Amino acid sequence: MDVHVADHPLIAHKLTYLRDKRTDSPTFRRLAEELVTLLAYEATRDVRVEPIDIDTPVAPTRGIKLAKPKPIIVPILRAGLGMLEGMVRLLPSAEVGFLGMIRNEETLEVSTYANRLPDDLTGRQVYILDPMLATGGTLVMAIDYLAGMGARDITCVCLLAAPEGIRHVEEQLQTSHIPVKVVLGAVDERLDDMGYIVPGLGDAGDRLYGVA
Repeated sequence: MDVHVADHPLIAHKLTYLRDKRTDSPTFRRLAEELVTLLAYEATRDVRVEPIDIDTPVAPTRGIKLAKPKPIIVPILRAGLGMLEGMVRLLPSAEVGFLGMIRNEETLEVSTYANRLPDDLTGRQVYILDPMLATGGTLVMAIDYLAGMGARDITCVCLLAAPEGIRHVEEQLQTSHIPVKVVLGAVDERLDDMGYIVPGLGDAGDRLYGVA
């Protein structure tokens, strides 16, 4: 597994305001979208392209375009939805699928409750969006789920991660031959007893959309 922590002052700046408990939901959503667009530049460095011949106003030339089949963006519901617009802004021609997963706050176990994806992901570059890589359980389950549908090129984009979560994902993928890349805004100190990232930014879903 390839882990890349994006190191840029604008990313650190936006993360600071995301962490601040005084930041309201509308501002939080806007900052999350902006931050994801910055992370998406790193996440898409290896996006597959193919040559294309075009005419400029001056002369013919050769450029590149996204190769087929199109990449697919998969936000993990519900918090991953807050990252979707930032990713789509950079990859407007990508397709979007949805995967609903929920973590039991007592046992920390993850279960799947929704799937809106193509039946076959063979040959597709898949970008998973999940704000927090905490225990790593959700991400491991999502990777396994998508791999079972044929995905063999997976990139995960997360705002924050805990060292424990990164280790868990690495351990679970040791026997996998699927290349997985994880792009992060920052790696925080640790997990607390409730499985939350410290210092973190709280519950990303609640801060994006409220507690209803």
